[in-house]
Amino acid sequence: MHDLLQIGTFPVIAQSLIDREFRCHGRQALQQDDALRNRVRGIITRSNFAVPGDVIAGLPNLGIIAICGVGYDLVALEAAARQGAVVTNTPEVLNGAVAELCVGMLFALLRRLPAADRFVRAGAWREGAFPLAANLAGKRIGIVGLGRIGKEIARRLEPFGVTLAYHGRADQHLPWRYERDLHALARASDVLILATPGGRASARLIDAAVLAELGPGGYLINVARGSVIDEPALIDALARGLIAGAALDVFDNEPHIDERLFGFDNVVLTPHVGSATEETRLAMARLTLDNLHRFFDSGTTLTPIDLVPTTAHAAFALPSDPQTKAG
Repeated sequence: MHDLLQIGTFPVIAQSLIDREFRCHGRQALQQDDALRNRVRGIITRSNFAVPGDVIAGLPNLGIIAICGVGYDLVALEAAARQGAVVTNTPEVLNGAVAELCVGMLFALLRRLPAADRFVRAGAWREGAFPLAANLAGKRIGIVGLGRIGKEIARRLEPFGVTLAYHGRADQHLPWRYERDLHALARASDVLILATPGGRASARLIDAAVLAELGPGGYLINVARGSVIDEPALIDALARGLIAGAALDVFDNEPHIDERLFGFDNVVLTPHVGSATEETRLAMARLTLDNLHRFFDSGTTLTPIDLVPTTAHAAFALPSDPQTKAG
């Protein structure tokens, strides 16, 4: 049984599976035992926990960092490349769960379901009717980042009679309209859904200017990364009525999120639960472990990510961004 450094916590059902197949240790145990530190050839973690460069450099025989999740923006990829370590993630298996949550958040936002629930529980229904909400049918939906998850969201929304458009690296020649300019997409959308990768290139992509284009009738949904939104600009837009509302599953500095978000009745908040179903988390854990077993058995992996720096994410920047011009 191989020794791993575990960074972060896993759901009980996933941790039980991990513990049956590997010996996991925390950072403190490795710091206190040089022999153990030398034996560790793998790191297992989740996509919302950081794997810093000094941790990677402190494991001289590290060969693999296995991420249970899609995102890898919190891993020091350059340090992993210097160490010669492969990095894997778990694409595909969580697409459906994240798309389902996104659609659920959209309905919760438009139909004001959290507020309606509170209205009934408080006994307010006896005093009068709940305020009218909004239909999904007929809405113009813009999706920022049409990768695997973005496509799943689009497919699930099609039957509801919406008009779909998307912004991303390139026109994928899909049935939905491609919009190269993010400002134009926001301006033409009733709902803007964020499904783009995180990282430096997409940081604060949704800023005050984009929110202004979305306008007072527009809604924002984020199932991507908290870093994609300029959060102070979003809070200001909500406070001033510059957009109609927001539904957020991810945040800056989560779980220590800005408490000003708690005061808005037109905001739906969930605790980063896009993939948080038993079925999905088990499938993610299984793929993570299969990557580890494959590496230790043959030196290959099932779902490696490319550690070579690219300008791929830079295409999510606005046309006036220097990153786009340099790409």
